Amino acid sequence: MFIQKAWRTAAFGLYGFTQFTKSGFAEHAKKFREEDMQIRLDGKNCLVTGANSGLGFATAEGLASHGATVYMLCRNKERGETALKQIRSKTGNMNVHLEICDLSSINEIKSFTTRFSSMNKPLHVLVNNAGFLEHKRVTTPEGLELNFAVNVAATYTLTELVMPLLEKAAPDARVITVSSGGMYTEPLNNNLEYRESDFDGTKQYARNKRVQVALTEWWSEKYSNKGIGFYSMHPGWADTPGVSKSLPGLSEKLSGNLRSNEEGADTVVWLALQPMDKLVAGAFYFDRAEAQKHLKFAGTAASHAQIGSIVDSIRSICGLQPPMRR
Repeated sequence: MFIQKAWRTAAFGLYGFTQFTKSGFAEHAKKFREEDMQIRLDGKNCLVTGANSGLGFATAEGLASHGATVYMLCRNKERGETALKQIRSKTGNMNVHLEICDLSSINEIKSFTTRFSSMNKPLHVLVNNAGFLEHKRVTTPEGLELNFAVNVAATYTLTELVMPLLEKAAPDARVITVSSGGMYTEPLNNNLEYRESDFDGTKQYARNKRVQVALTEWWSEKYSNKGIGFYSMHPGWADTPGVSKSLPGLSEKLSGNLRSNEEGADTVVWLALQPMDKLVAGAFYFDRAEAQKHLKFAGTAASHAQIGSIVDSIRSICGLQPPMRR
């Protein structure tokens, strides 16, 4: 077990330093097709979480620049309003709107989705971007471990509760979940809230991101007849406020070679634009191409068999009813 963990860490480090950096993006971009980004999204509704800074801001701006109606879901009203004005000014698109919700609160998510759903508009693109890395074990007022609450519980609850709106946009609806390369270092683990005394925020974040990838597979299979595409992706190592705050060592070590927010968000926007018949359902994407979900000899692949029971646990924790059979 120790040897396997050491291998995962070493393999991830090598893979990351050669592929996830700014230079890796430049190399991969040589194969990008310009026509892929010339598609318009006029008349389509997109919801982006964590949209006031970093990858979320770049994603919202990118979608708005392609003509989409964008709903920015942010926790802080003041920062959200500043970001909203910037995106409208930069893109000239006035169909960009701010929604306020603290994604660490299941009750707030439920209130938001009730309010948002009352508009009865089809939702063509949901981008689960908001992410969080807290190194200490912090519990939310609702009793959830904070990393899990934002990265997993919020992603699951929001996606499930807007499913009727996604169905309205079928067969051209899609859910794009922003994961992380850190998930390569951890298998799926049913200890969702990391209750051990030796809590490790970085490890918990990696576990959360592994859940997101497996959850995307589960959704893709569960709702295969709904006309909704489910995809996860990895943005590479980008110079976001979250990285500089949560991983200052990485930020310092890779100073000058971290991706820009626009480079990190590039594949999210690309996934939103592509015809669904060109995408692989349930796949994990990196730099506009399907990517591996497991490193060689890492021993993480078999763990995905647990996703059914893990979804049951998440649903119970979030107080959601099982989906109705149709």
